Amino acid sequence: MTLAELVVLVLLAGGVWFWFDSLKAREAGIEAARRACLREGVQFLDETVVGRGLRLARDERGHAVLRRAFEFEYSSSGDDRYPGAVVLEGREVILVDVSAHRLARRAVVINLH
Repeated sequence: MTLAELVVLVLLAGGVWFWFDSLKAREAGIEAARRACLREGVQFLDETVVGRGLRLARDERGHAVLRRAFEFEYSSSGDDRYPGAVVLEGREVILVDVSAHRLARRAVVINLH
């Protein structure tokens, strides 16, 4: 095996690992969004998340990990759509945001007064 073949093999293996790792992270993001929506009593729309960011970060132990950001949509009444977000570091969920419907409701109440 030549050096060029070895480099190609390593790059291919790295790509396959990244693809499988991304699938697992997406599954974790979907599950986190589903649980957060259930806790809030809102409907998780489309049952999916969309990747919106990927970068290197350091976890609390100082290790380099991939930080992935996902967005999703949810509804409080079935007639509305609100944006939600999930952020993972490695496979650990560090943030789930489903607060847009509360902020919108608060804005309506303030405008009524």
